[in-house]
Amino acid sequence: MSKADILAELPKLTADDRTEILDQLWSLEEKDALQRGPSREEKALLDAELADFAANPGTGNSWTEVQARLRTRS
Repeated sequence: MSKADILAELPKLTADDRTEILDQLWSLEEKDALQRGPSREEKALLDAELADFAANPGTGNSWTEVQARLRTRS
């Protein structure tokens, strides 16, 4: 099945099926990202965010809170 075929079929799927596919895609992206590590630009951004968090530890959100907020958007 080609990428075009897959993209054409997506609108025909149920919301639950699309959510399952999206979860699988994010899992694959996460594995790839962990294997390759951050780019220089990403590392600089992460370092800046870490420094900001160290200076203001009460202003951040937990990963669980961020995930929940992102899931309610879709």
